[in-house]
Amino acid sequence: MNALRLPRRFLATRVFGVFTPLLLALFFFFAPAASAQAPAAPPPSTAPAAQQPFRLNIGLEGANKPGDVGVAIQIVIVMTLLTLAPSMVMLMTSFTRIVIVLGFVRTALGVPSAPSNQIIVGLSLFLTFFLMGPIFDRVNNEALQPYLAGQIASGEAFDKAAVPLKDFMLKQTRTRDIEFFLELGRFGPTPVADLPMRVIIPAFVISELQTAFQMGFLLFLPFLVIDFLVSSVLMALGMMMMPPTVVALPFKLLLFVLVDGWHLVVKNLVESFRL
Repeated sequence: MNALRLPRRFLATRVFGVFTPLLLALFFFFAPAASAQAPAAPPPSTAPAAQQPFRLNIGLEGANKPGDVGVAIQIVIVMTLLTLAPSMVMLMTSFTRIVIVLGFVRTALGVPSAPSNQIIVGLSLFLTFFLMGPIFDRVNNEALQPYLAGQIASGEAFDKAAVPLKDFMLKQTRTRDIEFFLELGRFGPTPVADLPMRVIIPAFVISELQTAFQMGFLLFLPFLVIDFLVSSVLMALGMMMMPPTVVALPFKLLLFVLVDGWHLVVKNLVESFRL
């Protein structure tokens, strides 16, 4: 046993003794090269001595007058108004009545895709700007221009701009709708000049919907008569499989063109507003 163990120990000792100097030589040879290739540390950056952080003050510090607001608040208000502009156009102008009536005309004719939605909305917008032109001129002359000239503060400008819009909406609004929202909001007896916008706007929208649906009913009557006549003729001829709407559509279009329907619709729409 001792004769077998001694050669193994002797062999391991000889191998370790040979490889140890070789490993040490390789380490000391490659160590300087590795240290030479190591990237040097970047020099410390020289930061500016006095670097002011960016700050946005939202408050009344930028106001030059006690009744005015800061520039940042004005920017926020303008961005909010731009966001709410579509809703304001739909709810505070003549757009609601016009677009609903034009939609009823298309439905009564039986052509759901002609004219398209883009044409109806575009025509409604142009008619709205045409009708609201005098009101917008009053807002510009009484509120916007004095505010830009520095004659009035922003709060007073908003109050003056609301007066022409309130006058327009009150002329189109039914008294019962105003009384309903006054009762709903638990307001006491309120003069017309002191009515808040949160009462006038919903009352105005309901009145516009009522008026638009009344005009739509009147538009449907002549086309409904044509549908009845066409259906009766088809039944008398025994053509029950023929769709009455397909046969009645040319007669509806012919009647609408002969009476100059678009002119009559737009004329009555414009004259239905009390300006």
